[in-house]
Amino acid sequence: MMKLYWSPRSRSFTALWLMEETGVPYERVLIDIQKGSQRTLEFLAVNPMGKVPALQDGEATMAEAAAICTYVAERYPEAKLAPPLGDSHRAKYLYWLFFAPSCIEPAIVQIATKIEMNTVAAGWGDAQRVFDVLEAALEEGPWILGEQFSAADIAIGSGLNFAIRLFKMVPSRPAFERYLDRCAARPAFKRAEEYASGEKLD
Repeated sequence: MMKLYWSPRSRSFTALWLMEETGVPYERVLIDIQKGSQRTLEFLAVNPMGKVPALQDGEATMAEAAAICTYVAERYPEAKLAPPLGDSHRAKYLYWLFFAPSCIEPAIVQIATKIEMNTVAAGWGDAQRVFDVLEAALEEGPWILGEQFSAADIAIGSGLNFAIRLFKMVPSRPAFERYLDRCAARPAFKRAEEYASGEKLD
């Protein structure tokens, strides 16, 4: 059984939602980052960066939400969270899955902190373009790959939910609101929210 190390109100919601979408039993290990649990030797053996989420699958350990999404989606193909090898949608799936941490997250930080970045030097270009590109992709909907929901939606939906609805770090857009409504309506999203809020303990 996989162990998911997580903490409420953090990026680990992505992995929590992901595991709920698989429908596979897993163990949740709460890391209290307010008390410094992420700096214990036990946790640092799982993720030397001392960050959540992290995942342990037998002898294998890993961190980084997008990497966890990739690993779990391929580990449980029956959950249909990733287009299989050879599928024409796989290129876009990988693009959007890694667009979330590589472009969306830094763009959120750029807007929230009002930091000025050289658009050539910044790997994500500029925040306005990131959100314009994302908005155009989501307008087609209902999901980032069209009709197929995937782990890329989990990575993107979690990031937008975190930045727009939970912490109001960036302005919303109508396409984002419609997309987040669809994400929030998923039973797995609701279960993950219950765990993250402490409403669901088992």
